[in-house]
Amino acid sequence: MIKEIPIAENIYWIGVNDRETALFESIWPLPRGVAYNSYLIMDEKVAIIDTVKAAFSLEYLKKIKGVLGENRKVDYLIINHIEPDHSGSLRAVLETYPDLIIIGNKKTADFLNSFYGITSQIKIIENDEILDLGHHKLRFFIAPMVHWPETMMSFEERGRILFSGDVFGGFGTLDEGIFDNEIENIDYYEDEVLRYFSNIVGRYSVMVQKALSSIADLNINIIASTHGPVWRDNPGHIISLYDRWSRQETEDGVVLVYASMYGNTEKMMEAIVRSLAGEGIKKVKVCNVSKDHMSFIIRDIWRYRAVIFGSPTYNTKLFPLMGDLIRFLGNETIKSRVSGLFGSYGWSGGAVKELREFVTTMKWELVEPVVESKGAATEDIINDCILLGKKVASKLKSA
Repeated sequence: MIKEIPIAENIYWIGVNDRETALFESIWPLPRGVAYNSYLIMDEKVAIIDTVKAAFSLEYLKKIKGVLGENRKVDYLIINHIEPDHSGSLRAVLETYPDLIIIGNKKTADFLNSFYGITSQIKIIENDEILDLGHHKLRFFIAPMVHWPETMMSFEERGRILFSGDVFGGFGTLDEGIFDNEIENIDYYEDEVLRYFSNIVGRYSVMVQKALSSIADLNINIIASTHGPVWRDNPGHIISLYDRWSRQETEDGVVLVYASMYGNTEKMMEAIVRSLAGEGIKKVKVCNVSKDHMSFIIRDIWRYRAVIFGSPTYNTKLFPLMGDLIRFLGNETIKSRVSGLFGSYGWSGGAVKELREFVTTMKWELVEPVVESKGAATEDIINDCILLGKKVASKLKSA
């Protein structure tokens, strides 16, 4: 167990690492776990910012007492986000510190009632309101629908620390340290912040932009989110990434997502990939929906400008796992992608038709030719695949 860690004078990280949960929200894989970050400010008044998942309540209470000792009480519990991975230990904290006041906005109060039956000891705050703890003052920024209605951020004015809730958060336990400049492979965590963003928050990018605008003038020294590293070395870097992602600014590259039952669609995929490489496209991510979880595929599609889908027909329909992916993508509001399509069938088509309908619904630019093979790909079909790769590459270069 990592002990409580100071992140500034009289401000402590009291989070926990979860190495047991396999799927975040029972959907998203956690190959390297996840951290639930909570923070404690010790001043004339003591404030805790968010809690941790209920399964870790005992460990969490030990960390609180490790900072406060046995006799000091908690005055305030600030809820930036009430999703149960952050409020799950709320009852345990209330039982230990029964006189504390819960701080949240009006939507927070609604959720406190519906999730926990709590209707008292709640102080409702407004946007830009300040809570005075003594030497430290917390200023609140309500950020609705990033990604729940009650979401808000708390800014500690003395150390210029932004407690940002899920904003800027990502998957992965904090094993090397909790700070970005303690972690050797920080690129891994940046990728996991993008995976978290694209899988969970990205649909609400317009609201993310509004939230970023509200904190633009704060001159932030430290970003302390509820998941992932504490960004103290260069907080502006993670802010700029979040800004780019929520504007849907993309890198020049191609995600080629395919399924293949007997190798016929795979052969077509290989021809397209070789064609892209021959045209000088270096960033090509090949994803097999039967092996690669859609969580990582969605991340890559959010990152790169072009996406090519290839699927066999399965019982007159799109291959089921490809169907699952595009249904989720249809809810993601991903804009302005260059797209290509290919597929194969045995006795009846259908997959390519569904993929075309999806691209039309998303209003993505469709590059011709759309290539479909009956059975094994002939030489002419392979040549069409090569042409598709060249035309997608040309679109990327022209941009």
